[in-house]
Amino acid sequence: MQADPALATTWQVGIVGYGEVGRILAEDLRAHGVAVLAFDLKLADAATRGPLVDHAQAHGVSLVDSHAGLAAQADLILSAVTASQAVPVAQACAPGVRAGAFFLDLNSASPGAKQRAAALIDAAGGRYVEGAVMTSIPPYRIRVPLLLGGASAEALQPALAALGFAPQVSSTTLGVASATKMCRSVMIKGLEAMVIESFTAARFHGVEDAVIASLHETFPGIDWEKQASYFFQRVIEHGRRRSEEVHEVAETVREAGLTPWSASGTADRQAWVADLADAGLFGQKGQPGFARSTDWRTEADRILRHVGDAPTTKD
Repeated sequence: MQADPALATTWQVGIVGYGEVGRILAEDLRAHGVAVLAFDLKLADAATRGPLVDHAQAHGVSLVDSHAGLAAQADLILSAVTASQAVPVAQACAPGVRAGAFFLDLNSASPGAKQRAAALIDAAGGRYVEGAVMTSIPPYRIRVPLLLGGASAEALQPALAALGFAPQVSSTTLGVASATKMCRSVMIKGLEAMVIESFTAARFHGVEDAVIASLHETFPGIDWEKQASYFFQRVIEHGRRRSEEVHEVAETVREAGLTPWSASGTADRQAWVADLADAGLFGQKGQPGFARSTDWRTEADRILRHVGDAPTTKD
């Protein structure tokens, strides 16, 4: 049965994962007058709880203390966690999910993972919908291009549109939307890793200007200076989450019977940059200016100084 879009703004929307994505969606839903609940494992840690509580209070979001507690109150659950937690979150929400409630899985997980999560939610009486977010959320916010998939996708699409999303039904067959997202990520996340590797090595050898000029000749539609700075910034800031996503990308490739050589290398490079970020190489996380350099050369020089100071570091 299709959800009534006229009633969607009266729903209680529960967001599991109150990180960057969860907070953006909460802000935009609240701007539509929608009641929002949120849960995040970081709420249990005194060291990470404070900023989440402050944000929730500032935007009128109600925080709850468990997955099942959130599910028991929500007409629509949005799962926005790291890729590796997609199935565990569905498992944790299932005992509390209300009959007929929608569960929109926005996580960057493989088709197989989405199918396992769907089985848990549907068996508990909920209605699982896979959501494939097709580009970076911050510039678009709630209007980010979103592909929906699964048996309940068509039923949920009009209500999501009423809530401010930009949803498009990809397929009623579960796994098609996530496969589209994952196969795209082989390219997009791989390009991020390749640019960091190529441009940093070129900087070491003093040939970065020649490399960029050659790339511009081959791909004149891309501003490689601007694009490189953006890639460095996003991987430094979100490399851990990206690495987990690319492990799911690799699994998607394996599901096709292929060895994911490119995806596996991308995951390793993203995780390597994330390790450097966690060690403070690019500044203090959470502080103004972190990962906000307007010139990729600044970050590449930091990496080169690091590997030069630590020649035995595995790269």
